[in-house]
Amino acid sequence: MSIEGGLQEGKSVMLIGRILPDANRLHVNLQCGSDSEADIALHINPSYEKGSANIVYNTYQNGSWSSKQSTSDSPIIKDKLFVIEILVTKEAYKISANGKPLMDYKHLIPITQVNTILVDKNIKLEFIGYQNSLVVPYKTLINGGLQPGNRILIYGVPNTDSKRVEFNLRHRYGIAFHYLSLFDENVVVRNTSENGKWGAEERSGGMPFIKGQLFQVKISCSAEQYDVSVNDQQAHTYKHRFTKLEDIDVFEVYGELQLFFVHV
Repeated sequence: MSIEGGLQEGKSVMLIGRILPDANRLHVNLQCGSDSEADIALHINPSYEKGSANIVYNTYQNGSWSSKQSTSDSPIIKDKLFVIEILVTKEAYKISANGKPLMDYKHLIPITQVNTILVDKNIKLEFIGYQNSLVVPYKTLINGGLQPGNRILIYGVPNTDSKRVEFNLRHRYGIAFHYLSLFDENVVVRNTSENGKWGAEERSGGMPFIKGQLFQVKISCSAEQYDVSVNDQQAHTYKHRFTKLEDIDVFEVYGELQLFFVHV
């Protein structure tokens, strides 16, 4: 992936994906060009050889590698969803995975020379981009309104002290679908609000989220209901009470969490 204009301070490179189960070594590179001999400003190399799970960081310049640095106890696990975020600062790359800080890697090559992201084929990418984490509370428009067949994807990590994770699908007069997970009560609440009045709650025990652990949520809309899955496991269904789906044009996220990516 090319980065038009090179890297900029204050912005992040973000990757979401899974490592294939038979992979032993792989890499993510920030490079000065795309050819095989290009300088590599930042080489991130999770390694699983001999049962270890550590990450090596390095720079390749003028045909040779610099002194490598490493971190152990990697949060990047084979065949599990992960997020790597690389925040570009004036002094260093601040690297984190699944919301956990890993390394401040000082620049050895000017960031203005970096224009390419190269990802190993052993990583099955779900998203790659050049953007910052999203700020919670978060709100985005659904262009043209919701339609049967639409799917919303959300990636995030609840804080270790999180009380709730909340998603809302809104329209002009209220909330068509309210999905609220309460950690202290170990319960998920679903409801609809119109003209300031809530309907009867649907509640069920069991929390689909774990504090400090990455989640992927899919909210799928059919003609009859919403289907919610968390980390590819079916979690809940909710039949439409507000049926004018085309009027549902806002998606919201609330709670104490890091929010990495939303696609509507």
